[in-house]
Amino acid sequence: MTSEQAERNAWLTWGLVFVLVLFVLLKGAFTFYFVGDLGQPTWDYRPVRDVPGQSPYAIYKPLPFPQHVRGREGE
Repeated sequence: MTSEQAERNAWLTWGLVFVLVLFVLLKGAFTFYFVGDLGQPTWDYRPVRDVPGQSPYAIYKPLPFPQHVRGREGE
């Protein structure tokens, strides 16, 4: 490989690196501009009970003590 070919290959390599970095930056700027931060969502789901026996949609019988485990007093 001659010196001219090596220099040409180096320029092409750095050009490709520059183009790829520019692509990533432009894609990020595009996403930031068009998606951005839309603020707080407008919906409100209210608190959801996570203990299966306390949910109105539960398919299990309520436990004697409000815990996730069975046993003596929920221990």
